[in-house]
Amino acid sequence: MAMSPKRAMSGIYSRYKRMSAGYDLPLPSPADPRAHQLLGSAWFSRRYAKRYAAVFALLLLCTFLRFWVPREVEREPLRGLVLDDALPPLYEEYHEEELQLPQHDPELPFPEGREGRYVNIANHIYGLGWGNALQEVLLDSYLAYRAGRAYVFDNYTWSRDMDPPPYSEYNGKLIPSRVPLRAMITGPTAGGPYPDGDRAPRSVGVDYFREVCKHPQIISSEEINADLGREPTAKMVLNKWVETLNAIENRCVEVDRFSEQVFGYWTFGSAQRLLDIWPEYSKSPIIQNFRWSPLVQDAFDVNYRLFTSPSTLGSFFSPFRASKVKTDPYTPIQGLLVLHVRRGDYEDHCNHLANWSARYSGFNDFPEFVDKFTPPPGGGAGNTTAENRAIYIRHCFPSIEQIVKRIEEIRKSKAGKGLKNVYVMTNGARPWVADLKEALKKTGHWSKVATSRDLQLTPEQKYISQAIDMLIGHRAQVIIGNGFSSMTSNIVMLRMARQDLNPDSNRFW
Repeated sequence: MAMSPKRAMSGIYSRYKRMSAGYDLPLPSPADPRAHQLLGSAWFSRRYAKRYAAVFALLLLCTFLRFWVPREVEREPLRGLVLDDALPPLYEEYHEEELQLPQHDPELPFPEGREGRYVNIANHIYGLGWGNALQEVLLDSYLAYRAGRAYVFDNYTWSRDMDPPPYSEYNGKLIPSRVPLRAMITGPTAGGPYPDGDRAPRSVGVDYFREVCKHPQIISSEEINADLGREPTAKMVLNKWVETLNAIENRCVEVDRFSEQVFGYWTFGSAQRLLDIWPEYSKSPIIQNFRWSPLVQDAFDVNYRLFTSPSTLGSFFSPFRASKVKTDPYTPIQGLLVLHVRRGDYEDHCNHLANWSARYSGFNDFPEFVDKFTPPPGGGAGNTTAENRAIYIRHCFPSIEQIVKRIEEIRKSKAGKGLKNVYVMTNGARPWVADLKEALKKTGHWSKVATSRDLQLTPEQKYISQAIDMLIGHRAQVIIGNGFSSMTSNIVMLRMARQDLNPDSNRFW
């Protein structure tokens, strides 16, 4: 009988707790299919006179593994979950790199070191997609920057128990419970340097914060936001928090991890509430010095040829040169159209949006954009009409036919001039993705058609593939995104912070 994911996770946690080496991975058990492959290979590769000796040696090996490999590192407790050849990576070297950041030194002079001023926004979201996490961590770090305190960054977190296991279960598969932030981004938010002349204290990891801040002052976001009314704008929230933090004498402040987010879901979801902060936020080092991590950049470099058509020898080296450029590594790739196409259970989310007459997310609704979305009348309060639902599905969960038609419209626009390669950011099932690729190729307009499913990734890159997709979208000549998606929203936000991209290059379904 197959073990449930919940019970399997319990087994993993128990095994994890017993391992003396911390993050050691399990050894293959004799039941592993690879053991049988090894047996077959040995039997048929020996001359007749040596066969029995080989089989005898393998039997001894299997006997040794069966009785001497500790029970807690066998694979049997994972039965019932879908696994690849190995367990997901745990990013130990990236955790170690974060611990070794130069600002993690108590002897540094003010505004860093043991006399520095810090704010740990411990109530950050968890268990949600990377798009939701990124938009929050960037704005939280900007708040710390404005308050003159070092921002305390944490892992991208899926499970936030007090004593979590190293893996979480998602859709019947194991994923890392925590991914170091610096495996996905660098820049000031994740402990990178500020520009020359900016004396702001550098961001630090949460472990270092615990070392230099034994007794932080705990504050509640509900209490601070209580005076701001029902629908405060992002700038109102920012100013209130900067005022509050500046008035606190304690050099160490922590936001109660069980209180509401500083900038909540409704703030990011509304252009009317979010965009008043944009003029100052977009010019800050948090955005202007934002960088994707070397791990993400390496994946981009390796897969560069999938979605580009270099015409000269010099352009062959362009992705590798780009990764070395410190001033601007994210110049647009001419000819590249990037699509963001959500599938899976996102259709349910789109129907939910229709029931409540939702608008595009905040950064997907800049006034400069060509594509606007006004909720049709006749919906809201948890229900809508069939006609309205069809409108939402076309913008949120388009069919292959609708995707091809929309691309043709944008290809004929001024911003779409010269487009020749397509890359599709998608979580779609492989058969559906294959059908989409075939439909795009049949138009005869594209030199290359590639998708997220085509990327060649290391195990570490596989579990941060959303960030890799976002980098590709970041560098597109034109992107057609999902206006209701935080993933699209982050890409569009980073593109709007550039001076060399026309707003018309950001389009929606």
